[in-house]
Amino acid sequence: MTWRAPSMHRTVDLGGLGVADERRMLRGWLGRHRETLLLKCAGLDGAQLARTTVEPSGLTLLGLVRHMAEVERWWFRRSFAGEPVGNVFTGPSDGDEGLRGADAALAERDFRLFLAEVAACDAATAGHDLDETFVSARGTRLSLRWVYLLMIQEYARHSGHADLLRERTDGATGD
Repeated sequence: MTWRAPSMHRTVDLGGLGVADERRMLRGWLGRHRETLLLKCAGLDGAQLARTTVEPSGLTLLGLVRHMAEVERWWFRRSFAGEPVGNVFTGPSDGDEGLRGADAALAERDFRLFLAEVAACDAATAGHDLDETFVSARGTRLSLRWVYLLMIQEYARHSGHADLLRERTDGATGD
């Protein structure tokens, strides 16, 4: 049987975030965007996920999943938490950060790695204050709050890409 990206049901209720405290609001919006990426992939097989559909771009849905695992690891675990972990797929120094190299045969593995990375990033930030800071690779002092906001914008930016890729794959639109 051919592996397909699992179906996805929303768990983050945006209505409940309107008056939430800042931490819950940031985690909620990040969770919502993580879910959006998974929703855009739901039900597709590895070949569909790894296929380029908006030429001349080489962007794929699987590439976005890989990229977001890489970016989450870089900011939450390596930069903020200072964990001595390597790359998930590729590194920031190659300018690619997982976007290329998507292989249909490895789609199931890549999804598992993405989900594991999300869980590890959540664990790395649990119990930390949003005002806690670190020094970035470029020597800039940044806060955990800044990382949450960066990740929300990163997912939001790529959600539009995922919308187009999914529509071009099988015509599916919407949430």
